[in-house]
Amino acid sequence: MINPHVFREYDVRGFVNKDLNEDFVFNLGRAIGTYAVKNRIKNMTIGRDCRLSSEAYQNFLIKGLNSAGINTIEIGLCATPILYFSIRHLHVGGGVMVTGSHNPPNFNGFKICIGHSTIYGKQIQELRKIMESGRYTRGASSAKQKDISKDYENYLFRKIKIKRKIKAVVDAGNGVGGLFALPLLKRYGCEIFPINCEPDGNFPNHSPDPTVEENLIELIKLVRKNKADLGIAFDGDADRLVAINDKGEIIWGDKLLLLFARQVLKKNPRSSIIGEVKCSQLLFDDIRNHSGNAIMWKAGHSLIKAKMKREKAVLGGEMSGHFFFADRYFGYDDGIYAALRLLEILSETGKKLSELLADVPKTFSTPEIRVDCTDDKKIQIVNRIKKHFQNTPGIVEIDGIRIPFANGWALVRSSNTQPVIVLRFEANSEKNLQLIRDEVEPLLEI
Repeated sequence: MINPHVFREYDVRGFVNKDLNEDFVFNLGRAIGTYAVKNRIKNMTIGRDCRLSSEAYQNFLIKGLNSAGINTIEIGLCATPILYFSIRHLHVGGGVMVTGSHNPPNFNGFKICIGHSTIYGKQIQELRKIMESGRYTRGASSAKQKDISKDYENYLFRKIKIKRKIKAVVDAGNGVGGLFALPLLKRYGCEIFPINCEPDGNFPNHSPDPTVEENLIELIKLVRKNKADLGIAFDGDADRLVAINDKGEIIWGDKLLLLFARQVLKKNPRSSIIGEVKCSQLLFDDIRNHSGNAIMWKAGHSLIKAKMKREKAVLGGEMSGHFFFADRYFGYDDGIYAALRLLEILSETGKKLSELLADVPKTFSTPEIRVDCTDDKKIQIVNRIKKHFQNTPGIVEIDGIRIPFANGWALVRSSNTQPVIVLRFEANSEKNLQLIRDEVEPLLEI
């Protein structure tokens, strides 16, 4: 039996050896291949992260794709943005990344590209329908291997200029980011203090999720100890970035997006920039104050990228640290590229990271709060809270519900990647932040 919940909003993801096993992954490869053939695709690249199950899953997936008539090029151990890069660099019709991203070691998953775009929503469900039907295409195919990591490094090095020596602490969370970010940073002449940069699918030091504050404790200590310009944290597959400023303070995704937006809008005034529903209201206000068109949208890398194409946006980002640069880049989420853009801003301005955000009004907010909840129940709870606030003026329901209050806002949404409900709150004072939380959190009743 196939667990339908592994077919999520913008990827396929589940528990190792429970939802995902040899037969499932092989048949998923056949389904992806069948879907690709229907879209007149013959060639695809395949990459994997460092999870203990990823190499085996990659091999089963390739067999399934080959069975369906798809020629495969295995690029091996890589970051998810390198898989995206490979599709463009090798001029193939799509690709699949085997990765559990930021999730615990017992998870794994698949990010699937048809053309240059990651598929999502109904397209993901189409794969489920093909697997349930058992009707797969068959055809002759080939399987090759190619390492393009140096091509990726050279491309980024040519695109970004860092003109002064920057001191940085880098925490890759024992994912793949360190393998590819460290050589680039050293090539720029940066002074680097690496921690947890050896790939290890057990993730022995902390979970590969930089949006969890406790995972940043060691990074913060070392930034302060070494008097570094900043700290850089990647998630497991290096498509996300969180930064620590020179004072040891966490710079969450929405504040980083604000900095990137300011840089982009200097040369591209009146451009559209997209932030997702978890982002601070300060972000949207600041974009407008710098002559930009601020757009709020759903969370999820595939959803943001699709919205960017529709709106012809030059930049997009998420609270979770996904950043999408269509300005001077391909428009997909790349934590390594985003880190280089941040260093470029420091290099160009000559300012400290803390100084660059000094003029942003102070608010009080929570990080993402994740409340464990089954996949079935989380949707029911979010719908119940929507009904409770349905008559509140100014509510936003593009992804869960974002509720405006006189002195702040609250967000309640169901996660697309884990069995949790995601909350976030922001207010103009600690007292008002607590008042908003006290009004919303009891409504969960899990």
